[in-house]
Amino acid sequence: MSGIVDIVIEDDKWEAFGLESLAERACAATLDGVGLGTLGYSVVLMGCDDARIAALNADFRGKPQPTNVLSWPSEERAADVAGGVPDLPVPGGAEEPCELGDIAIAFETCEREAAEQGKPMVEHVTHLVVHGLLHCLGYDHVDEADAAVMESLEVRILASMGLSDPYS
Repeated sequence: MSGIVDIVIEDDKWEAFGLESLAERACAATLDGVGLGTLGYSVVLMGCDDARIAALNADFRGKPQPTNVLSWPSEERAADVAGGVPDLPVPGGAEEPCELGDIAIAFETCEREAAEQGKPMVEHVTHLVVHGLLHCLGYDHVDEADAAVMESLEVRILASMGLSDPYS
């Protein structure tokens, strides 16, 4: 692995889309955005199709339908109090970076959502990669206080990349 992201492409449409370079930029901006820097961290990102993510969603969440993105943090990092900052990880070394977790993203769902929302797919996918990595870092949106923290971070990180607020 040469960067932050160890990419696994299961649907060739992601290769043509340029998921790997997009994910590297989005993950670097996310790590910088939470004050970690980019050295010493890694995440696995799988670009898949709706059938694969539906199976994963059924297996891990009991919801047998496709979704846009799923994430599996490598360890529990959630904040102790709602609206708090998660217990952010320390970086690993160059040879053994801190593994943050795994993310899966589904092409057809992302494409459909971007069209429905009138957004460029590149912006939508970038947002979802940022969102997935924030989950791996311990951020969540289960309650209002946590959602406010996570969404404001997403907006700030995306703005740092020159992208618009996905919630407006």
